[in-house]
Amino acid sequence: MRPLDELIEGLPPDWRPEVATWRQSPAGQSLARFLAARQAAGATIYPADPFRALRHTPLAAVRAVILGQDPYHGPGQAEGLAFSVPPGLALPPSLRNLYTELERDLPGTLPAPPSRCPGHLGAWAARGVLLLNTSLTVEAGQPASHARQGWEALTDALIQAVSSQPQRIAFLLWGAHAQSRRQYVSHPDRHLVLEANHPSPLSARRGPTPFMGCGHFGQVQRELGLSWRLQEH
Repeated sequence: MRPLDELIEGLPPDWRPEVATWRQSPAGQSLARFLAARQAAGATIYPADPFRALRHTPLAAVRAVILGQDPYHGPGQAEGLAFSVPPGLALPPSLRNLYTELERDLPGTLPAPPSRCPGHLGAWAARGVLLLNTSLTVEAGQPASHARQGWEALTDALIQAVSSQPQRIAFLLWGAHAQSRRQYVSHPDRHLVLEANHPSPLSARRGPTPFMGCGHFGQVQRELGLSWRLQEH
């Protein structure tokens, strides 16, 4: 992974002030030292570009936010977009459930059955869906290994920046971790804030708010006009 300062330089102009302010803060400085130390120790860190979600979806273009926890920790999986994997990779279980609910809610949206649909969500990001993890890096084979190291101060500020935009935005908060960030959604009466369990097989069908059957995709499409259609790769 390239140094944080180099990665920040290439961000869309409307994201750059938020990220630069965080970079100069104690949390940003601590995170930079932590990453440098882990790289010096030989750790494999995913993804190569932790700011990819911001590059794909400028602040002014955001229409919905899907909030994940941290990147996938398997080889080749993490690409800087929450829940997304590069084309050609098998679907992780949570993404498979996400597609199953999408097709149940909006039949015909997917180009193939969920098990065969490509896992890359770049089409959503290009359409204004900010696919943001609360921790933007992880070490190989070690989920949540970079949690509470400074990323959360940035992603909480990004959520606040998004919710301060004048347009109505959907915040899809799936699972307790994502729901714990609801406090950073300012102007909640302006926005569409939807909560359900995480799409993980461990929780997708459990009460009190199962992910399966939540109907969030259809509600966002009806109220905000956002299309969830994915293209073939």
